[in-house]
Amino acid sequence: MKAELIEKAYAVAKERYAAIGVDTDAVLDQLQKQQISLHCWQTDDVVGFERNEALSGGIQTTGNYPGRARNIDEVRKDIEFVKTLLAGNHRLNLHEIYGDFGGKFVDRDQVEVCHFQSWIDWAKENNMKLDFNSTSFSHPKSGDLTLSNPDKEIRDFWIEHTKRCRRIADAMGKAQNDPCIMNIWVHDGSKDMPVQRKKYREILAASLDEIMEEKLDGVKNCFEAKLFGIGLESYTVGSHDFYTAYCATRKQMYTLDTGHYEPTENVSDFVSTLLMYVPELMLHVSRPVRWDSDHVTIMNDQTLDLFKELVRADALDRAHVGLDYFDASINRIGAYIIGTRATQKCILQALLEPKAKLREYEDNGQNFERLALMEEAKSLPFGAVFDYFNLKNNVPVGEEFIACIQQYEKDVTSKR
Repeated sequence: MKAELIEKAYAVAKERYAAIGVDTDAVLDQLQKQQISLHCWQTDDVVGFERNEALSGGIQTTGNYPGRARNIDEVRKDIEFVKTLLAGNHRLNLHEIYGDFGGKFVDRDQVEVCHFQSWIDWAKENNMKLDFNSTSFSHPKSGDLTLSNPDKEIRDFWIEHTKRCRRIADAMGKAQNDPCIMNIWVHDGSKDMPVQRKKYREILAASLDEIMEEKLDGVKNCFEAKLFGIGLESYTVGSHDFYTAYCATRKQMYTLDTGHYEPTENVSDFVSTLLMYVPELMLHVSRPVRWDSDHVTIMNDQTLDLFKELVRADALDRAHVGLDYFDASINRIGAYIIGTRATQKCILQALLEPKAKLREYEDNGQNFERLALMEEAKSLPFGAVFDYFNLKNNVPVGEEFIACIQQYEKDVTSKR
């Protein structure tokens, strides 16, 4: 696409938005600074480097598209290529099972910072900051219960694992001079109806409190709830109500995963309430199709509403944005770019909304005017602004990235 056409289209869009009080140049400066934490597990279907086994523990990846990354070098190569197709400077989110174990088996209660030193070095070389996750699934000791397990031996194993993960995240944060966001999610639950729901939640809360006792300045923790897991449909220990209360009382960051709600719920509805009681939010942006199926994020109403709510609440700076899907049915690199660009488009549309004028209408009780302007803003030329954003960053504009990914598949992933 010719640069002069993109620049002309942007000039027109800039005028249109200025007419309703929106400074597109300022919006693009804000979008440039907005980092998205790319999820390493999209490269290899959440297999990792520990056991080379498929997922277990209430989650699964579907599809068998060729070209899956098989080792640490291939994961890194894919991430490095993804960076060349995205505007802005983004982060990388790692799970513990992606450690550099040197071909040796390291059990999860034995993992150390040294197993991630090469990631810390790689991230510095590639100008990326790291985020982290403990990994409670896909392990012989996972079962149905981990941190909420009444069996002290099993429970202590996972407590030790999570403590060690916090220390690893702390080292990452200090090395990059920016806190590493560490997410804690456990799949704990029951296939059928338990009669001691409170018991397991009391155990989970006590385990989390023990884990959080150690004060670490380089890490920010967040806690992720879930609706259900496969084979764990009737009861989830770490439910939304549990973690809402836990994070509110402990003043911890809450993780909103857009796939972890009932199909009729809109995650944006929870944002304003949570912001009143928790310090920050972590967003895991995904797309559920009838269940937590982790389809590639697209620019749909749910994702757009989420970022509009954050912008309308002046809270985008209190939210950390990450992706969390693992689609093995299509080209995995393509899935990365589609999902990341869709998230950026939603953030951009939210930032381009004429917030000041809409607030004025609402404060004056001018509800017709408010709704009218909200509707008209939807058809303003935000696409021209997004094209210009990519042009400024010297990355493919529009559908140009498709050919780039096809070439990478021909040269790299098809040969795996």
